[in-house]
Amino acid sequence: MTNHELDSRQPFALLLLGQPTLRRMIKLGVLAALDQRISVRYPMAGMTTEETSSYIRHHLQLAGRQDPLFSDDAIALIHESARGKPRTVNNLAIQALLASFAAGKAIVDESAARSAVTEVISTE
Repeated sequence: MTNHELDSRQPFALLLLGQPTLRRMIKLGVLAALDQRISVRYPMAGMTTEETSSYIRHHLQLAGRQDPLFSDDAIALIHESARGKPRTVNNLAIQALLASFAAGKAIVDESAARSAVTEVISTE
């Protein structure tokens, strides 16, 4: 980004969207010039427990699953461990599905979710 030919006739707008990591990187001294040019910031909070539950169930419906696949305890643990962040919820839910499949279970329970948390959170 430069100021080359930027005036009222040639407006320029740039949207930066990203994870909290992007926000931390911009705050580094090396990127001070970019940080000074950002005029509006909006950090998004994580989902609530109800939103996480609805999010998981919605994705299961998109995949063709109509009946419950995750126990309430599993969803609560996934939400708490992910702090409501959708990407982490996805990763934990997928890992919990794999853990349940490997154990021969028809429902993702709290033990499968705990296994997923151990696997995913320790590697993030």
